Amino acid sequence: MSGTPIVFIPGLMCTGRIYQHQIEELGQTHPLLLANHWSAPTMKEVAAQILKATPDRFALVGTSMGGYAALEIIRQAPERVSSLILMSTSARADTPERSKGRREQVAAAKKSSSMREIIKSLWPKIVHPARHEDHALLNVFIDMAEHLGVDAFERQIEAIISREDSRPLLATIKVPTLVVVGQADTLISPDEGREIAASIPGAKLEEVENAGHMCMTERPETVTKLLADFLG
Repeated sequence: MSGTPIVFIPGLMCTGRIYQHQIEELGQTHPLLLANHWSAPTMKEVAAQILKATPDRFALVGTSMGGYAALEIIRQAPERVSSLILMSTSARADTPERSKGRREQVAAAKKSSSMREIIKSLWPKIVHPARHEDHALLNVFIDMAEHLGVDAFERQIEAIISREDSRPLLATIKVPTLVVVGQADTLISPDEGREIAASIPGAKLEEVENAGHMCMTERPETVTKLLADFLG
């Protein structure tokens, strides 16, 4: 396989299943790795853990929380990353209000010992309105979250809360960068993706129509083509 290795970092309480279509297509030409983003309670540790398990140089794909981790990897080891793809993410730090709400979600999950109700409550923000009644897709997200479990959810939430404001970092990023947003994302505003693209020298912005926060699962063919064209 001659292509550059690609490291995928999923979003909060997601596994590699969100990248199924991208993995099937890009895996024909590139070695692929799925990053562990659920075992450490700070974003710095998440990034350091990933760097220990990855090749010397790789293309990096981060979605949502995975995007936060990707930016921390760039902060820690920019020379290791050959190209960067950020999807449905933000460079901003958490606000106190968001942090409070996240910890309330953790408390609710602990009380029920299940991730099912948390995912169901977030579902309208995760996908485009046209997918709100897509129970098969909803069940995929519930299965991923239940597989990772409540303890991993708590660690991921604490890592998200711990992240730095990466906006000062953006202008220093020298590698080819693609920013992908779902036009109907209500969990992380597309404006935050546009802000990233405008701040990284030479970055390319792609907006996926009829897609929300999880554009790679909602419009898999479109997103796979964007990644394949960008990565060559």
